[in-house]
Formats: sequence, structure tokens, C-alpha cells
Amino acid sequence: MNRILNLGRWLFPLSFLMYVMLHFGKADTGADFVPDFLPFPYFWNYFTGLCVLAFIISALIQKFDKLATVLMALYVFLMIFLVHLPRAAESELEMINAFRNVMVVGALLVYARYVAKDNRVVG
Repeated sequence: MNRILNLGRWLFPLSFLMYVMLHFGKADTGADFVPDFLPFPYFWNYFTGLCVLAFIISALIQKFDKLATVLMALYVFLMIFLVHLPRAAESELEMINAFRNVMVVGALLVYARYVAKDNRVVG
């Protein structure tokens, strides 16, 4: 049973690869999610993709993994308020995305607390 449960340490961060592929493979779609008050939407799209990739790598190699996971949770939390909730009035899908992201934030914080090992920056 422990072998199966230990797969979560790998599967959880690897599941974020989908977001990396979307940010780099569908840059137009990612740039559309950037709020209008931010300039250079393609920059923010690619920058976000790199940050998510950095989280994945950090979690897999267990270096600065707690910091990376907390920062990833903060990013997803900000996405709820900056992207999904403002668009929720126009789209039911955006409300679903907001609720999904609340679950992702919770999962990231649980991962940071119980799985991430590197306490150098975040104790």
C-alpha cells in the first residue's frame, strides 16, 4: 500500500505538465487569460509556464520544493481572483475553474506541509 501511496509524490507535480504544455503549445489561449490591466500578455503566458515548470522540477528533485509549492499555491490563489472570478459572471466554466483552483490550492498546501522536504526558506 505504501508503494502506491508514494506514487503521489511523483504524480501530483507531474500532473502540472499539462499547464506547461498549454502555456507553450497554445500561447494564444494562455495570453487570452492574462488580465487586460497587465501589459505584454505573451510575456506573462510564457513566464507563467516557466514558473510552473520550475515548480515541477523543484518538487521532483526535492530542492526548494516547499518554497516552490507555496509559491505555486499563491499563484493559483491569485489566478482565482484575477482571472476566474471576474470572468465567472459571463461563463459557468470560469466558476467551475475557480472552484477547481480552490481544490488545487488546498492540495498544494497539503503537499507543501506533508510531502515537501526542503525547509531552507519555508520552515
